[in-house]
Amino acid sequence: MKNIIRLFSTCLLTSALIGNTACTKLLDDSYGQVVSNQYSPKTEEEVSYLVNAAYIPWRETLLQWNGVVRSQELCADQDVIPARDGTGWVDGYIYKRWHQHTWTTEDDGVLQGWERTYNGVNTCNRILSQIEEGTISVDEETKAALIAELKVLRASYYYILIDLYGNVPLVTDFKDESLPKQATRKEVFNFIVTEIKDNINLLSETPRGYYYGRFNKWAAHTLLAKVYLNAEIWAGEAHWQDCIDECQAVIDFATSTGEYDLEEKQKNVFITKNENSKEIIFALPFDEIYVTGWNDFDFHMYTLAAENQDTYQFTERPWGGVCAIPQFIDTFDPEDLRLKENYIQGPQLTASGEALQRSDGKGQLIYINEVPSIESSDSGHGYRWGKFEYAKGITNRLSNDWPLLRYADVLMMKAEALMRSGQPGAGALVTQVRNRAFDNKAKATVTDDELEAGSCYDYGRRDTNKETHEGGADIKYGRFLDELGWEFCQEGRRRQDMIRFGVFTTKSWFSHDKSNPNRNLFPIPNKAMLTNSNLKQNPQ
Repeated sequence: MKNIIRLFSTCLLTSALIGNTACTKLLDDSYGQVVSNQYSPKTEEEVSYLVNAAYIPWRETLLQWNGVVRSQELCADQDVIPARDGTGWVDGYIYKRWHQHTWTTEDDGVLQGWERTYNGVNTCNRILSQIEEGTISVDEETKAALIAELKVLRASYYYILIDLYGNVPLVTDFKDESLPKQATRKEVFNFIVTEIKDNINLLSETPRGYYYGRFNKWAAHTLLAKVYLNAEIWAGEAHWQDCIDECQAVIDFATSTGEYDLEEKQKNVFITKNENSKEIIFALPFDEIYVTGWNDFDFHMYTLAAENQDTYQFTERPWGGVCAIPQFIDTFDPEDLRLKENYIQGPQLTASGEALQRSDGKGQLIYINEVPSIESSDSGHGYRWGKFEYAKGITNRLSNDWPLLRYADVLMMKAEALMRSGQPGAGALVTQVRNRAFDNKAKATVTDDELEAGSCYDYGRRDTNKETHEGGADIKYGRFLDELGWEFCQEGRRRQDMIRFGVFTTKSWFSHDKSNPNRNLFPIPNKAMLTNSNLKQNPQ
């Protein structure tokens, strides 16, 4: 075998013994190659141990250091890592290049989205090959379902690759050692759609339980809806009605069974023990003890100032990097609960409730909605990420499960597709999502016409170099883009949304100028180009 087999257990064995299959503690174990001639999982639990190995790269590509969350957020208009006086965060100007769309083929953020995601493709291909050759032996019904799940999971990795890099190799044969040829972006799009559609009816309809953190039928419908939502960019043709239909399949199941629904409070989706949230359709399970990568899901370390260790009694001192771009914060209605609950702001306190003092002797640590520029900031500049609960006493890793696909997204995707295809009903769906964000329900209501208006984001440079006011009134459906920003901030998707709304390279913000339209794609990393002569670089 070419690779070692990595199995991660979701503590389902323990759960089964105590009667609770909602447990989400993870354990990463490394094993050598299978030494027996045949491995034969018999129970759902054993099948879970097997297939879960193919899900590990999703966690790695999304959330490890310089992963996809960063490549989606740090180049967009909501978040920035400025140089921090006294604590650094210059790091060879990688974050500045992300922000200013001047990344290179050598940048780590360009590389990690490619390597880690193809590791996921490779792992799926390996297990599929083992099933097909009989090294892994299961009964025919289980075999069909397992192959279907792995193919949909593989398609989900290509969902990342088509978004970030466009034309990428389609690799499906684990034993083929020839250099893979590059497919066009439309060919990759068609592959993803076909793989999901051909296998979706073989997937389990069961939410949670043994299928928590795995692709069931409803997660596949949601993923396919996201692919159709971006079809105009990725394939050159719109698929709005297809997006609506996929969303409706999930909505019909949710309505008839009650298995999926919006949480009464958005915050409940992101609490530490969020594994029972009915809003989560597909999650990446995390646990601070059993997930042992140093930088796995380290948002609290990544955003809070070092002094906040005394606020939350963390075992490690935070590093104080990422914060919100003030222009984005200014777009929120002051009564929007998401502004208060998703961002750490204002005076900071110790765990005992006393004023938290800055280490530079400048008084109390107070997070303000000001950041001078990407070149310089201090510990008080910028609102900090706080959407995910930071449990007191945690290590450098969080235990919150990551809600990769959630029901609010299904409603918002259907709303956007209705709006773009000229059909009514977008306002009612967005209002459903907004209702929990406002105590004043009159403010929660939004109409179809309002969603088609421009953005309230006042674009333009805001650093020490110059100050311009481009506004956002000229953005088609800009109000809808605002709604996506308010609901899905900090969830690793802003770049994709901005590209779909034609804003990513056409507007300036903070320390960022308008950029070349070719920057809608990342370059193929130089390391990949050097090892595969079949690859053609994306225009830069």
